[in-house]
Amino acid sequence: MKLFITVPGGLEELLKQELAELGAEELALTQAGISCRASLETSYRICLWSRLATRVLLLLGEAEVDNEQQLYQAARQLPWEEHVGVEQSIAVSCTTRRSLLENSRFAALRLKDAVVDRFRDLESRRPDVDPETPDCRFHLYLEKNRAFFYLDLGGGSLHRRGHRIAGTEAPLKENLAAALLLRSGWPEIAAAGGGLIDPMCGSGTFLLEAAAMAGDLAPRLGRESFGFMRWKQHQEEVWLRLLQEAKRRAAAGRRKIPFIAGFDQDAAAVGRTRQAVLQAGLDNRIRVKTAALTAATAEQLDQEKGLCIINPPYGERLGDHLVLKRLYRQIGEFWQRLPGWQAGLLTSDADLAREVGFRARRSTRLMNGPLECRFYQFELIPELRVSADTDPVRQQAVGQAEMFRNRLRKNLRRIGKWARRSRVSCYRLYDRDLPEFALAVDRYQDWLHVQEYRPPARVDGRLAEARFEAAIDVILDELDVPAENVVCKQRQRQKGSRQYERRSTRDEFYRVQESGLSFWVNLHDYLDTGLFLDQRLTRERLRDMAAGKRFLNLFCYTGSASVYAAAGGAESTTSVDLSQTYLDWAGRNLRLNGFHGRRHQLLRAHCLDWLQREKTSFDLIFLDPPTFSNSKRFKGHFDIQEDHLQLLRLTMARLTKDGSLIFSTNRRNFQLDARATELWQVEDWTEKTRSEDFNRKPPAHRCWLLRHRG
Repeated sequence: MKLFITVPGGLEELLKQELAELGAEELALTQAGISCRASLETSYRICLWSRLATRVLLLLGEAEVDNEQQLYQAARQLPWEEHVGVEQSIAVSCTTRRSLLENSRFAALRLKDAVVDRFRDLESRRPDVDPETPDCRFHLYLEKNRAFFYLDLGGGSLHRRGHRIAGTEAPLKENLAAALLLRSGWPEIAAAGGGLIDPMCGSGTFLLEAAAMAGDLAPRLGRESFGFMRWKQHQEEVWLRLLQEAKRRAAAGRRKIPFIAGFDQDAAAVGRTRQAVLQAGLDNRIRVKTAALTAATAEQLDQEKGLCIINPPYGERLGDHLVLKRLYRQIGEFWQRLPGWQAGLLTSDADLAREVGFRARRSTRLMNGPLECRFYQFELIPELRVSADTDPVRQQAVGQAEMFRNRLRKNLRRIGKWARRSRVSCYRLYDRDLPEFALAVDRYQDWLHVQEYRPPARVDGRLAEARFEAAIDVILDELDVPAENVVCKQRQRQKGSRQYERRSTRDEFYRVQESGLSFWVNLHDYLDTGLFLDQRLTRERLRDMAAGKRFLNLFCYTGSASVYAAAGGAESTTSVDLSQTYLDWAGRNLRLNGFHGRRHQLLRAHCLDWLQREKTSFDLIFLDPPTFSNSKRFKGHFDIQEDHLQLLRLTMARLTKDGSLIFSTNRRNFQLDARATELWQVEDWTEKTRSEDFNRKPPAHRCWLLRHRG
């Protein structure tokens, strides 16, 4: 039997060595896999015992194909009836590499056609197609002008061991975790009596794989289904013999499993890990505890020697990187409690790896899914400890950060007391109080949103970066928020609609409370979060004024003002914005608070265009336009300073005789056109709408109440 066995990129040599030990022959290394020959028994043994394989594919045939018709003809000639019965079900898949046939889905469809057409010719009926739980999975691999036809003996990815709780998936696949343990020399460490610790164990993948490896447990002993089980050439007696052998080895090997412990500050993750450990029957061998990395004490580490292995977050954005630098330094501090141990760390960021403060003795490139990573191996001895940071720029920034620490503490006392008294859970804690630390720090319940304003050109870039990094350290020291709940961004002056452009695609929304109402905020994907905290009191005034009114929200953004108006008893709300993304968000916010139906309209239009053609009148209007806009969907551009009088004229034309318009802008140095006070009754509401957390000069926004005269 000729097999092709796939593996994550970078692990091919390890797999080749493992397959040789399992009895495979004629091994040849290729990209992302190994081709080999094996008997039926050895093929079963590989499916049961390989810790590294992703798929075990049995070659059924190969052919030269230049087009889809040749592919169909080649596939139709293969004796599929020798492998699957007409009463059974099949699934087909395809991957390509530099193939003349680029569309893998279409190629898979042609393979399926060939299989079922052959059965129709032979038996006048065909097998069913079941992509989820088929009896046999067939796989087509196309490279250049060659087609390779396979039967998947494993029946899907073999990284799934069978001890995961249904519906849960490990962020690190089990076969990759096993490979990293082998790279680290874990079998030898365990044989010598050494222990293993994962201080950020998450779903417990390293813990479970380490226990299986040390205890001679077949990695898929708990897996109930394999692809070969319903294969027509399956030999049940061979499989049962291997299964019994694996069970005997497991019974003898469990006693050899040494001390294995995992910590994680996420109680839910720890709970899932404990369930998986229990399901694997290893609850008396693996200890899992809810604890932060910094809380794990030396007394908890019973072994004098062992392996500490960890897969910390890597981070994709600037803010992640800054927060994670501190986390990686904490990893290094934790390692100092393990003198003489070995350590392994997986990350995609070499700069973060350097933060642990130990010199790696080896690093290996590998793929973690689509992400290229390196696995760093360390020996935790004083000689390999890197000296503390002596960079004078960083030292200067750390020294200056004490000013920031003192100011943050002062704000925490003042604003924190006000927030608790006022039952406000989303508020600003720090707002560019010190020129050296031009940050805005906002609290959204359990999350922190930190924005750095771009420093002026006269400030040295390295110093500014070091200050921001030092400030993040202070924030994490002083505020009771986990590092993973801190989102950092760099804010600079925006033009046009760039302020509202998407910067990430995480699509993570968090529900927050404000004044008894609920809102969805997105802290990652955009420069702003979806809820302008400085307008809190403005929104409350709108609610107080809204009873029985027809309310219009222009440039509505995510509709928070419309939610307040609806909550205040508005007869109707109309929300207008050019962005469908924000209108959808506004709709979600309205529905979140129980407001939906024809009384609450969401209209996609440029507000200036809409005002020029709209004839409906409204009793209460909120107008909070952007400072500047040159959207491609609107002819010309809009500048709030130059164009606000025209905008106010159009808006006031839609206001009823006794109605009220609240006009607000966050443009610095904005000057209301003197003609506005001649045309309408105007009252400055800036102070009335400024809350304690935005009590600074200049104010975060300017605000006016406008009414018709007479």
